[in-house]
Order: sequence, then structure tokens, then C-alpha cells
Amino acid sequence: MIGKSLDDAKSWVQKAVSFYRIHGKEKSLAEFSNPEGLFRQEEMYIFAMTLSGIVVAHGIDQEHIGRDFCEISDYNGKKYFVEVVEIANSEGSGLVEYWWINPSSHHIEPKELYFEKVQDLIICSGVYL
Repeated sequence: MIGKSLDDAKSWVQKAVSFYRIHGKEKSLAEFSNPEGLFRQEEMYIFAMTLSGIVVAHGIDQEHIGRDFCEISDYNGKKYFVEVVEIANSEGSGLVEYWWINPSSHHIEPKELYFEKVQDLIICSGVYL
């Protein structure tokens, strides 16, 4: 994410969690999935998944909705969303690093994902390191 830091991702997720608590699940998931909404800025976006890893909102790619992200592996073969689900369910929030193609540089780079559990969802955002 151009010029974005891990603190930006944390702040972004915390804003999304606050929005969720104020507006409820249905309105929040619609807003998180709106590519022109409150939770999309340049390359930064929010996505949300169930406590088992099924995507229920995605800020840039609607085709991910309904997909089991626990089946995804990064460029090193790491199933990083399995870690996200485990940490969210046991600790409530956390960070997971993985390798993904950066759409700005077109190179495989490390990316850090910050996430928080809120009720029956995991709300996430990430930045390239």
C-alpha cells in the first residue's frame, strides 16, 4: 500500500469495528464491500470473514464473497488465513505476515495483515512492508 504503515491498517480496522458496532452487521458488510465507500482509500481496503474463514465482505473484489480464504496459500505455500482464524478465535486480534504480489510494484513482497474479531466476524486490512 503506497505510503501506508501497519499503524494505518490498525487504525483502518479499528474504524471499521467502530462502524460495525454503531451501524450493525448488514449495513457494515454492505459498506465494507462498497469499492467507492468509506472503507476504500487508494489500495487500502477492509474485508471481513466469518470465524471459520468464509469471506462475507470485500472492499475491492466482490468475487471473493463466499470464498473460503483458509484454502488460500501465499507465494511460499503458507496458508496464512488459517493462522488469522486461529489467532482471532483465541486472542481476539493480531498480525500475520505473508508474501503476495504488490499491485503497485508488480513484485512479490511481504504483506502484514492486521485483524480484529468482533462478534462473529474477523475484520481485516493489510499493508505491504
